[in-house]
Amino acid sequence: MVYPNGTAYRASVEIENTSRYEFVESGLLGEPSPLTVKDIQLSGNCSPCNYSLTGPSFTSNVQAITFEQGNYVVSFTSPIRDNHIQASFKSPYNVNISLPQEFDVRNPLLAGISPGANVTRSPENTTIIRWNKTQSADLRFYDSGRETLLYFFLQFMGIIAIVMLMPFLLTMKKKQ
Repeated sequence: MVYPNGTAYRASVEIENTSRYEFVESGLLGEPSPLTVKDIQLSGNCSPCNYSLTGPSFTSNVQAITFEQGNYVVSFTSPIRDNHIQASFKSPYNVNISLPQEFDVRNPLLAGISPGANVTRSPENTTIIRWNKTQSADLRFYDSGRETLLYFFLQFMGIIAIVMLMPFLLTMKKKQ
């Protein structure tokens, strides 16, 4: 779920039969790089579910949590940079991203959605983007200010094109 100000998201990841979860994202070349997280919660068949946080170290630059082997839901908050969210998994996952009404993904000139996504608009004016059994999800969204700037830019470029073509069109009429 993306927060209304668009600066962070809250993620919940279901994990099965494991005792460790690493907070990583894909780097520029696809390599794993550390993901900045806060407000980590672990839930499952325990009350409370205890975990140990291991931070970046000399041997590993990845932050992770360790816990007793089992099935859990790991929840955390992470910042969003440039209105862009990426997720990649070792095995296929169902991914759902909820955008508040302030953001949109319908304009392909401003948004980007990885293949296989299903975009729906809910009655509360939120946008739900779903991927079924995917190993990666990539989403770039925008706000109404960026859409207004795009239309202003396109109008400006249209005016420039008309001004540049006008002398050519006028000389063609004179030749005929």
